[in-house]
Amino acid sequence: MSAIDSLPPLREVIDTHQLLARKSLGQNFLLDLNLTSKIARQAGDLTECDVLEIGPGPGGLTRGLLAEGARRVLAVEKDSRCMPALAEIAEAYPGQLEVINGDALDIDPLAHLTPPVRIAANLPYNVGTELLVRWLTPKQWPPFWQSLTLMFQREVAERIVAQPGSKAYGRLALLAQWRAEARIVLSLPPEAFSPPPKVHSAVVHLTALEQPRFPADAATLSRVVAAGFNQRRKMLRASLKSVAPNIEDHLKAAGIAPTERAEQVSLEEFCALARSIKPLDG
Repeated sequence: MSAIDSLPPLREVIDTHQLLARKSLGQNFLLDLNLTSKIARQAGDLTECDVLEIGPGPGGLTRGLLAEGARRVLAVEKDSRCMPALAEIAEAYPGQLEVINGDALDIDPLAHLTPPVRIAANLPYNVGTELLVRWLTPKQWPPFWQSLTLMFQREVAERIVAQPGSKAYGRLALLAQWRAEARIVLSLPPEAFSPPPKVHSAVVHLTALEQPRFPADAATLSRVVAAGFNQRRKMLRASLKSVAPNIEDHLKAAGIAPTERAEQVSLEEFCALARSIKPLDG
């Protein structure tokens, strides 16, 4: 018996179903159910929410989410070997867990979930950043989700919460912080996983803002930030030349010195620059 439910411990589940983690799928399984419950608690009160989980593997976090009272969980798992283990959890929580054997990038969550929706996942390392960017860049804002509670390699987590002037500061920080409140809520050592990764991990909690933090056209802001950080060692008047012909005038209008480098420019300043290049209607 495990501490949080009537199902077997995770090591036993992994042995029974011969679930050796596959590097090709970016898998690192969490083994401690008390830890998975702790991660689930970082997502907040789940009793009135549906939860989307990506890459549940043998179901450690799935069990944590359900034990913490999630109204309903949709677990999307690419690895068909994990299906029998997840089916056992579904049996223990009748009507509360739906499992889809498929690719998270192809699933429309709202076809399966009822808002409010929160996302919680020990993301496979090979698609984690891509999924985060996708969730932060929907056509309409606010998004379908209220919050994201996501496991990343520590280095990626630090890039999400980074501030200007730091090495980690870049496109991911600006994208996340423009539309969400982002903070690191938990750090995990390699030995928390099977197999242990070479690096530490961290859980990031992002809460969607009703409106972006500062007004700006999303496509223009994205273009400006990408150009600035693609050549982060260059002064902005050089790195942004391709964005607008009179870029120095736009930089000055936004209160940014043309000799400044991207890593020193705040989110508010980048948004002001985007508005100068493409003023917002009304």
